[in-house]
Amino acid sequence: MAQVHVAVGVVLDGANNILLTRRADDAHQGGLWEFPGGKVEAGEPVLEALARELLEELGIDPVATEPLIEIHHDYGDKQVLLDVHVVTAFSGEPVPQEGQPMRWVQVAGLDDYDFPAANVPIVRVVQARWGLTA
Repeated sequence: MAQVHVAVGVVLDGANNILLTRRADDAHQGGLWEFPGGKVEAGEPVLEALARELLEELGIDPVATEPLIEIHHDYGDKQVLLDVHVVTAFSGEPVPQEGQPMRWVQVAGLDDYDFPAANVPIVRVVQARWGLTA
C-alpha cells in the first residue's frame, strides 16, 4: 500500500489561535476536524505543496513557517505521512474556498474537537509547545 504524503499547516493568528477546517463528509475521515493542508505531488517540495494547498483551501499564502512534527500513521485502508509545519505569518484573510466549515480555536479548546487519529499527535505537540492544556 502506497503512503500518501501530506503537507499540513498549523496556522496561527496573532493571539495564537489555531485555524481548523472540517473534512467533507464524503472524504476519508469525513466529518472530522483537521489542520488544513493536502497531498504533496510527486517531486513537489513540501513547503510549495503547503502553500498551494493553503491557497486552494483558504485563500492565504504562508509567509513564515517552521517545521513542527512528522507523523506516520496507518489507518488500515490508507497510510499517511503528515509533514506538519507551523504557519506563524500569512498574507490574505482565511476564507473557506470549498465551503468547508472553518474555526479559529484556542489551544486549550482543541480537545473539544474530533480529529482523525493521525492528527492527535499534532494536537498534543501544539498543546505542549504553547503550554496550554485544558
